[in-house]
Amino acid sequence: MSPTVHELRNGIRAEVGRFEREVDAQFTKEELAAIANEVGYDVDGGPSPSKSQMRAGIRWRVELSETEAAASDGPFTKGDLEAIASHLDPETARGA
Repeated sequence: MSPTVHELRNGIRAEVGRFEREVDAQFTKEELAAIANEVGYDVDGGPSPSKSQMRAGIRWRVELSETEAAASDGPFTKGDLEAIASHLDPETARGA
């Protein structure tokens, strides 16, 4: 059975060293920054980018968009979360 959005988010949180949440919740700004750093999107230089900018950058770095400018900045879809999880842990892409 396919993981739920909540399970995907918690798996991503665990991969970037954050605590899993008991309730279904969007990523916090700090969690997005940790994910962004893990996928190679630099958020450490200068002021902290907005959540929407980090979501767009994450999508771009995991190749959900050809350019950062073209990446959607809205909430992550289940497909986005699956791609991010697979990027962070390629074993999940093979069903291990």
